[in-house]
Amino acid sequence: MGVRPQESAIVDNMDNLEPWYRLGFITPHQFVDNVPYQFYRLAPPGMMLVTANLDLADYTVEAVDHELALLWRHAERLTKRGVDRIVIGGVPVGAALGRERVQAILAEGEKRTGIPFSTDMENIISALNYLGVTKLAIGSRWHEGLNDAVAAYLKLGGVEVIGRKASARSLAENETLKTSDGMRLAVDLGRTALEAAPDAEALLLPGGLWVTIHAIPLLEAEFGKPVLINLSATIWATLRAAGLSKPVQGWGRLLAS
Repeated sequence: MGVRPQESAIVDNMDNLEPWYRLGFITPHQFVDNVPYQFYRLAPPGMMLVTANLDLADYTVEAVDHELALLWRHAERLTKRGVDRIVIGGVPVGAALGRERVQAILAEGEKRTGIPFSTDMENIISALNYLGVTKLAIGSRWHEGLNDAVAAYLKLGGVEVIGRKASARSLAENETLKTSDGMRLAVDLGRTALEAAPDAEALLLPGGLWVTIHAIPLLEAEFGKPVLINLSATIWATLRAAGLSKPVQGWGRLLAS
């Protein structure tokens, strides 16, 4: 029997369907939904997210240390999956460890696997530096201790947090927040943070447990300033590091660049 027309069309289209880039992503949380849900709206077509999950119990250095052995096992498996780059997701992970230790872990990861390593936090710093941002507003759902740690980490990257609005939720509370409530909260926190810090040059809405992509175009249009989330910074940094020129329209100034 010959090849059916429909089958032939599928075969002819296989080159277009095959991923041209695989991003390995180690998430802090055992169950993940919002990260891939938003990734495939922000990333250029054909970019694949390959996830591996930790089980972070809290936003503390002890909780992060507990998961490091699993992180290295995941890195090994992701390497075998043929990923082009590995990102350790989660701003609280970087904030808990501190920048010096994070950079040591990234260097060790590259040595172990031969694959470039990064984190959401380092990608955010790279993006803010690229945009020329030195004064930042933050809207977060975290308690003040974690927000202080995030601000201290960013300062080491040349970015000063001059305004922030937080809702002071625990990890358990963030995990159970309804999607619609989180979406409204992202806009409210971001708007309040920018209103309270008119000298801020950009807004960051960190965190992977809530849907925030809608807030990027909305708040950028309202305030005329760049708005970043974990994923927009990570996708931008990944494309830039790979030397790939694939601007993404409709999701903010950063990805459009």
